[in-house]
Amino acid sequence: MANWEILQGLDQPFQEQLHELYSKSLLPMDVRKHLASWIEDQNWYQAITSPDTSHAYLLFHHLLDQLGSQSNGYSQDSDLLLQHNLRKFCRDIQALYQDNPTQLAGLIYNLLLEEKNILNQAQRTQQDHEDPSPEVPMETRQQQEIESRIQELKDMMQKLVKDVYYLSDLQDVFSFRYKTRNTSGKTSSMNSNQAKQQQLLQETLNELDRKRKEVLDASRALCGRCATLIELLLQELGEWKDHQRKACIGAPLDQSLDQLESWFTAGAKILFQLKQQLKELENLSNLITYENDPLKTKLPLQGVTELLQLLLHSAFVVESQPHMLLPIKRPLVLKTGNKFSVQTRLLVRLQDSNEPLTVHVSIDKNAPQMKGSFRTFNILTSERKTLTPEKGKSQGLIWDFHCLTLKEQKTSGSGKGSREGLLVVTEELHIINFSVKYSYQDLKLELKTNSLPVVIISNINQLPSAWASVLWFNLLSPDTQNQQFFSSPPKAPWTVLGPALSWQFSSCTGRGLDQEQLNMLKKKLLGQEHKKESELLVSWPAFSKHDSPPGKLPFWTWLDKILDLVDSHLKDIWKDGHIKGFVTRAQALRLLKKSLPGTFLLRFSETSLEGGITCSWVEHQDDDKVVLQSVQPYTKEILQLLPITEIIRNYQLLAEENVPENPLCFLYPGIPRDKAFGPYYREKVDLTKHRKYLSRELIVVSNRQVSDVQSPFPVSELEELDLNQELLPELKQEPELPFDLQNLGKDLITLNMNDIEALNNELTCDAILLKDDPVLPILPPGDEAPFS
Repeated sequence: MANWEILQGLDQPFQEQLHELYSKSLLPMDVRKHLASWIEDQNWYQAITSPDTSHAYLLFHHLLDQLGSQSNGYSQDSDLLLQHNLRKFCRDIQALYQDNPTQLAGLIYNLLLEEKNILNQAQRTQQDHEDPSPEVPMETRQQQEIESRIQELKDMMQKLVKDVYYLSDLQDVFSFRYKTRNTSGKTSSMNSNQAKQQQLLQETLNELDRKRKEVLDASRALCGRCATLIELLLQELGEWKDHQRKACIGAPLDQSLDQLESWFTAGAKILFQLKQQLKELENLSNLITYENDPLKTKLPLQGVTELLQLLLHSAFVVESQPHMLLPIKRPLVLKTGNKFSVQTRLLVRLQDSNEPLTVHVSIDKNAPQMKGSFRTFNILTSERKTLTPEKGKSQGLIWDFHCLTLKEQKTSGSGKGSREGLLVVTEELHIINFSVKYSYQDLKLELKTNSLPVVIISNINQLPSAWASVLWFNLLSPDTQNQQFFSSPPKAPWTVLGPALSWQFSSCTGRGLDQEQLNMLKKKLLGQEHKKESELLVSWPAFSKHDSPPGKLPFWTWLDKILDLVDSHLKDIWKDGHIKGFVTRAQALRLLKKSLPGTFLLRFSETSLEGGITCSWVEHQDDDKVVLQSVQPYTKEILQLLPITEIIRNYQLLAEENVPENPLCFLYPGIPRDKAFGPYYREKVDLTKHRKYLSRELIVVSNRQVSDVQSPFPVSELEELDLNQELLPELKQEPELPFDLQNLGKDLITLNMNDIEALNNELTCDAILLKDDPVLPILPPGDEAPFS
């Protein structure tokens, strides 16, 4: 079966590619269809690569015979259009390619090559649908096309080099014959010899002109295909930059540039080589020229130079965006006086052996004109980095700036209360600029690139607000250099903001937010809006701080406190899915009311100013009534003293009779407590090991009084409550069981055995217990303990 028949059965997108291909071609589609088998059986590649033109002439005349015999064989009205196209194509190719059949062979060969690319894309797409492989990234299809185009350009360049070399030899032959021709003309025999020499000289000139046109066509085709390759490379680079923006705000994306570097370098090598060949053709034309010499006016030298400039300017990128050194993990937020690093890279790995490359760094080179004051900064330490050819060859063209610092320039009007601009400090965007003077062969350029906008703070307390600005900008700004973005920040669609909130958790813990958790955050931000999710929009003030009522934390501040709590003290159990997290009291009651007594879940406090986590559990009573209990939230201050797993393991609740019991038995939906949290418990004490002192352990105890217990609800009544609405008054007023460990502060860490008696005199026994472990056996009177 001919490839053309297979192409006719492809899906619509590939049919459109085929129509677009032939809409720009001299060969009509119906002619291609009618001569499909004959065209595909010919060796067009041999016709364009052979040093002589005999095979190209042979194919040219055979094609004319095919067109003539086919066009004369149709007489019915239904075939008039095909007959017309066959005759028109026959006249066109005779007029255009009579003296240059190699160019016609190249035209048909390129069409067949494009058809093959379309067919390969369609087959790969079909294989992806039939046998999808999760290990193969989605970008593979375009990457394979880039690889194939680079290989094709290398083959074409190899042929062009041979043709230019052949043209140079042919020109030497013409020059020799021209200089040694006989012009005396004394005898008739000499006149006959002179005529033969003149005829041979003319034939050589004709061959030289034909070969020049052929080489010119090949070089222009090469230039066009290089332009297509650069378009594909710039698309890949644009996708990488989008990925980098998302990775800066937590998205789990690969930022490697090695593959792009190899493609950009291969493309630049081809263009530099093409430029050399075109200059060689220009030199040949300067040595010998004639009327209508194609090399004098039609060499695409300027086009190749422009492609090189475009490729090189695009290839200079910021590989690693500005970020402070540890322990700060958030890029694009810089603090004055603190060291930060940034890394640039030139993806075209070509450097003259005698030319070191120096990158200069500056800030706000094109500062925006904004109402009010716009802070200005100086970059301290080294503002330049030089890369020697030796390092560039071994490590790549990478400039790694370490230990840069920023210092604010104090103006005469600066100081407290002097800022009258529309933007607060954490909404002010600044850009780090880089430039390098690049030279290779005879091309000299100044390459420039910029970082993503950074937020510069002067106090670490501004970090959460600054990160909110970075998050908002990189999610929503179409212009990566728009320093006036926060003069009028757009609203964020929830479909965009929701995944970004999940990235904040997955980037530091390895586990993001599930759909239920995102729904709770969506309701907290937007309330009970009855809209499609795609229509929900969040404003910048509602997200950051400006719309927050007095006494209530801004949404982002509240969420960031929880994120810090998880990252610092809850990372392991969060990653293993043991924290339900974003659950309101009403939702907790709905989830737990039908569970076994003692079933509990861990959820984040909605009111804690410092970020807190609490345990909520259910108690079923004899009269079919259910009670939801919650303990006062644990904050970082508490969890620094005692891990949450140890709190859950040893938690005690004192009833009216002061009988301690642990009400936390099953982790929702029904996992035994010790099975869920056992891997995180502290090591058990070895009872066989003799110790001088008894070990002690802090445990949290709550004292439940009758007045503390929530008014019970019958289960039947609970099922009738609309828990999707605002919190019920009874649930809002639900008291949390107190514990006094929070009030002890960090002094508990420094307790020794001499302090116990004094401490017990100051604390109530229901606040904290010193739990001795191991437990000593009870001995009869007169017996001695096994160890002192």
